[in-house]
Amino acid sequence: MTRSTSAGVMAQTRTDAILGAAVIAAAVWFVVYAGQIAGLGQARAGYELTASFRSVEGVRVGADVRLGGVRIGSVGAMTLDPDSLRAELRLRIRDGIALPEDTLAVVATEGLLGGAFIELLPGGAPFDLAPGDRIEQTQSAVSLVTLLLRAVSGGDGAP
Repeated sequence: MTRSTSAGVMAQTRTDAILGAAVIAAAVWFVVYAGQIAGLGQARAGYELTASFRSVEGVRVGADVRLGGVRIGSVGAMTLDPDSLRAELRLRIRDGIALPEDTLAVVATEGLLGGAFIELLPGGAPFDLAPGDRIEQTQSAVSLVTLLLRAVSGGDGAP
């Protein structure tokens, strides 16, 4: 092997090492960023409330819980109550947020193609919900297909 060939191999190896390091750095940055977006780096501070819905179409575990458009928590768990056949959500609310006991929980969407989240609409009750309490007033998700059928047929969306 000549001197120019070995220099070319070393230059190629150095380029490969730099490129590999850049790819690894980008992957680490992506994992850290995704963890921050998902709230994995945050402490599990806060308190939990439950709410029962007829339909939570589009809501996923980890979805935002918002008050006035501001994220104040997330959906911690989603189960089906076998007795009532309703979706039960556990909502983790940030400490320091006091919600009146007549708060309404609504399944809302960010637009036609946006994700679903839980919007809390506080009432005017003099007492606040305590950790572990149930939000009694809920409004379920409205299906876009049902709305379109109602608009077209002028009826209730039933076939």
